Amino acid sequence: MIPIAKPMLGKEEIDAVTEVLNSGMIAQGPKVEEFELAFSEYNDCEYAVAVNSGTAALHIALLAHGIGKGDEVITSPFSFIATANSILYTGAKPVFADIEPDTYNIDPEKIQEKITLKTRAIMPVHLYGHPADMKAIMEIADDNKLIVIEDACQSHGAECLGKKVGSFGTGAFSFYPTKNMTTSEGGMLTTNDKEIAEKAKMIRAHGSKVRYLHEMLGFNLRMTDIAAAIGLVQLGKLDGFTSARQKNAKTLSAGLEKVSEVVPPVIKTGCTHVFHQYTIRAEKRDQLAAFLKERDIGTGIHYPIPIHKQPLYRELGYRDSLQVSEKAAEDVLSLPVHPMLSRTDLQEIIETTKEFYAKD
Repeated sequence: MIPIAKPMLGKEEIDAVTEVLNSGMIAQGPKVEEFELAFSEYNDCEYAVAVNSGTAALHIALLAHGIGKGDEVITSPFSFIATANSILYTGAKPVFADIEPDTYNIDPEKIQEKITLKTRAIMPVHLYGHPADMKAIMEIADDNKLIVIEDACQSHGAECLGKKVGSFGTGAFSFYPTKNMTTSEGGMLTTNDKEIAEKAKMIRAHGSKVRYLHEMLGFNLRMTDIAAAIGLVQLGKLDGFTSARQKNAKTLSAGLEKVSEVVPPVIKTGCTHVFHQYTIRAEKRDQLAAFLKERDIGTGIHYPIPIHKQPLYRELGYRDSLQVSEKAAEDVLSLPVHPMLSRTDLQEIIETTKEFYAKD
């Protein structure tokens, strides 16, 4: 079986966890602080705050900026539901702007149309590892005095115009097992604003800077030293993982180039794509996925139902017509691109896809 994703964990991660276990300091401690410093340096940010999930990083970022009831946050409907749910958690309202048909990222032109007097922030998603158009988004934010919170949960190390995602505004990253790097489960908030970093650290720890002194409402969203130890090793391997993903993506795109029924992923000028997913548009998408499954090739549909059409959001009264997102949900299919793929695996994916369309 060729899986759609596979965490790459080795002896180095095992040794790092063993060291922490032997130390007896297994909750948030020195390894978390070390991981925060290393990640902030890697991502060209002044501060990084480690938490227990990417969802927590998004939630805390919003709270640290004071976003709450009565506020609106413009975001993408074509993402994992945590993107929009993090806005709901604060009492604010997600407002959906449609996406670009080629990158699947939020369309800056559509953002402009959604701004109202209640708009406080824009939350772009760097989907599949391709950066959103941050130049245009930051210009819109600056013109309208809006906060930018980047959902970078799928885009560790991706760049837009030579600048890493998560460093334009306040960033949120995920370290879920299938992401480009993992801590088993975890997340990271990045920022260049000291006040935001300090608030985020309080929010993740019951609103406290000093033990048993609670200055604000907070949560228990901390990362453990066990997770941070894994993260430190994985961060050191990240550029190698990324290079392998990019090489695999290049091989897949070259092999599928002449398959007219398939549209490979694009890479916009000035962008670095880190290929969390290698996502194609495919005619007869569901039949292709079934055919690949029969041949023991894993696939994924990210995402089959846009957020505004999810039952929760329909119940909340969302009736948006976002045609680009809705069409993408019908067409997209993610193929394996992870670093563990062999050259034989890649050729099997290519040839099996070709075979499916040739038989029609």
